[in-house]
Amino acid sequence: MKFITKHFNFVETELSFLQENIEFLTYFLISFSIPFILGHPQWLVGTIVNTALVLGAMNLKFNKILPVIMVPSIGVLSAGLLFGTYTHFLLYLIPFIWIGNGILVWGMKYLHLKNKNNYAVSLLLSSITKTLFLFLSVFTLVVFKIIPSPMLGAFGLFQLYTALAGGGLAFGIQTLKKKITF
Repeated sequence: MKFITKHFNFVETELSFLQENIEFLTYFLISFSIPFILGHPQWLVGTIVNTALVLGAMNLKFNKILPVIMVPSIGVLSAGLLFGTYTHFLLYLIPFIWIGNGILVWGMKYLHLKNKNNYAVSLLLSSITKTLFLFLSVFTLVVFKIIPSPMLGAFGLFQLYTALAGGGLAFGIQTLKKKITF
């Protein structure tokens, strides 16, 4: 538990109880419902989910960011649309997706918020690490014939693109948020 409080509780700006809960509910609902609302294209769904993850990383502590890390894959599985006939294979991937999302969030918290690295560098390193983890996980499952090879496409460079795009969008939103006073 000390690891979690030491590495996952950094936030860019302390929020009031009300603000924190509004942001939590916003990121949670967006992450869960976007597959139902949009369904496709995957690049847009992935970008929006990654935006919510990075914004959550910047603004939420561990107890609030954990559900945001976990709920997007549950939303995709529940909607049953994003991967078409391959959606049921997502059951095997959910734990890996949770870890991948956690890597992105932890990377932003640790590299940018704790160590004060440049936002873009932190986003790039966190996104690459998430992508490598997901690709290698899916590749291993394909090699062992647990999931079909077409799943590799969704968990390769595509993950990097949507994480970077989502992080870029999150940067813009976060910058605007700082200019608005509540």
